[in-house]
Amino acid sequence: MKNFNWQLWAGFVVTLFSFLSYPFLFIDYPLLRDFPWLNLILFALALVLLIVGLRRAFRPGRKSISKISAIVVTTLGVLIIAFFVFIAFIEARRLPASAGAPQVAQRAPDFTLTDINNKPVALAELLAQPVNNKPAKGVLLIFYRGYW
Repeated sequence: MKNFNWQLWAGFVVTLFSFLSYPFLFIDYPLLRDFPWLNLILFALALVLLIVGLRRAFRPGRKSISKISAIVVTTLGVLIIAFFVFIAFIEARRLPASAGAPQVAQRAPDFTLTDINNKPVALAELLAQPVNNKPAKGVLLIFYRGYW
């Protein structure tokens, strides 16, 4: 048990957990879904553990099977991390834009949505309300990606 390289295997398990937790666990929470900061922290921890485990495997007196398995496990862990970063930050930009979405400075069609108190609010209603005793010039619309 003294020769067991727990850092290497813990790093690989943390890598797998971080990779699988985003689509199965963190996707339901907007704070974790919109930017995967918790996954990145877990990946950084996993990378540190993998590097420490790899260095431990190459200490003098270690068997060659320990060195080979450390290289394979570390490579798999780094590939999983690279795949997640590629999908989350590079490939996600290739999602198609919506053809029907309003453009910047384009007048939005009139709509009615519910506010946080479940009361309906219409765009025309917001434009009719005065701001600082002056008629409203416009409304700033912000769209958040998510499930609705």
